[in-house]
Amino acid sequence: MKLARVGRASGFFRVVAKTPRSQAATMVLAPGRSTGGADNVHHGSDQWLYVVSGEGEAIVADRRVTLEAGVLLLVEAGESHEIRNTGRVALVTVNVYAPPAY
Repeated sequence: MKLARVGRASGFFRVVAKTPRSQAATMVLAPGRSTGGADNVHHGSDQWLYVVSGEGEAIVADRRVTLEAGVLLLVEAGESHEIRNTGRVALVTVNVYAPPAY
């Protein structure tokens, strides 16, 4: 068993726990900021992105989805993706990669 005490997510991206088979990270995007794009692909890892707070938009393999607190998004291995904060407060997510991507 592993227990990670994340506390308040801070900084842009931080790996908070990992095993040889998976990895968890927090991400905080300020209003108007984005990360990723057409060349952002994890070829060997699925990425689960859970929105803790804030709102935004994800573009995954040319499909757009709205992000808001409580949304759980799967970006499958090989899919290009971009995450944008479209709100007025920080977009805070917890991301799980299987297997680890970072």
